Amino acid sequence: MENIIFVFWYWWILAIIFLVIEMLVSGFFFLWMSASALATGILVWLIPSFTIEVQFFVFSLLSIIAIASWKIFAKKNMIASDKPLLNKRGAQYVGRVFELYEAVENGRGKIKVDDSIWKVCGEDCGIGTKVKVVAVDGTVFRVAPVGGKGPQAGAGL
Repeated sequence: MENIIFVFWYWWILAIIFLVIEMLVSGFFFLWMSASALATGILVWLIPSFTIEVQFFVFSLLSIIAIASWKIFAKKNMIASDKPLLNKRGAQYVGRVFELYEAVENGRGKIKVDDSIWKVCGEDCGIGTKVKVVAVDGTVFRVAPVGGKGPQAGAGL
């Protein structure tokens, strides 16, 4: 079997392919593989006597080092968001007080928040009772009464 000749510009083409893939998907994973392929191509251009095994070893080693370095750098330099609850709608309501829209019976009820109705769980209370959202469990609020029962408290029992 003949030796496979893997010339430097093959690595550069692979680098471009990885770069295109990085543009289509996000995450910086393929960017570092692209840089590794480019560096491997440069090394093969400078030292053409590298065997295919050495070339793949260099590419693999550079890829692992680059990706691991990026993960460590990104973890240490993570930017703190000024709105950490932006995409966590339910968590935005923890600590707020609402009136019950539907009485809590057998631990289940509903509150109206702006234009939405949310299921709640907590101790039994009547309609109009003010409750405080203490936690979110999926799409269900855990609530605790804060006193000041409304005019319809106890209705529906």
